[in-house]
Amino acid sequence: MLTRRQFTLTAAAAFGAAGAGFAAELGEDGLHKQPWFLDSFLELGDDLAQAADQGRHLMILYEQNGCPYCRELHEVNFARPALSDYIKAHYDVIQLDMFGAREVLDFDWQAHEERNLAAKWGVNFTPTTILMHNSNAGAESLSAAQSFRMPGYLKPFHYLASLEFVAERKFEEQTFQRYLQDKFAALEAEGLDPDVW
Repeated sequence: MLTRRQFTLTAAAAFGAAGAGFAAELGEDGLHKQPWFLDSFLELGDDLAQAADQGRHLMILYEQNGCPYCRELHEVNFARPALSDYIKAHYDVIQLDMFGAREVLDFDWQAHEERNLAAKWGVNFTPTTILMHNSNAGAESLSAAQSFRMPGYLKPFHYLASLEFVAERKFEEQTFQRYLQDKFAALEAEGLDPDVW
């Protein structure tokens, strides 16, 4: 059986850990940016429908200026090719500012400033990642559109598992906790210690 150190080194190599010193780009609004974020008119119903038309899913990422966990999401999670490549292959990503004033059309076609939409949706932490499966296109509310919500920062393994959980429609079969336990059991069966990395 592998030791914890051997597993960590093996997992980091397999998972595509980024080199030290990676820094995410900061936008004028103080939020970290990725070149693969969607440049959207912020009409969420249309954004989900367009993603569905392309066989993709929608991710809404709420962040705020100065958030250390948002920085961690960009500089650790998104710096891992396995994770960022998965997002680019399966999701359109819309970034919203928890305290921003841009106008967003909700799924019910009501206009809200970003900060008011955050309050309406109960977004209390940053980063908050909301995942919507393309089968939910045409939903008239967030509760009907969203498939999974990550309130706060998750480590890379859990974050990627969440993306797979939605893209592969595992949410229709089991809870996320059960899904993670199954992933951990599969790693153990391969002789790998499923420690959180």
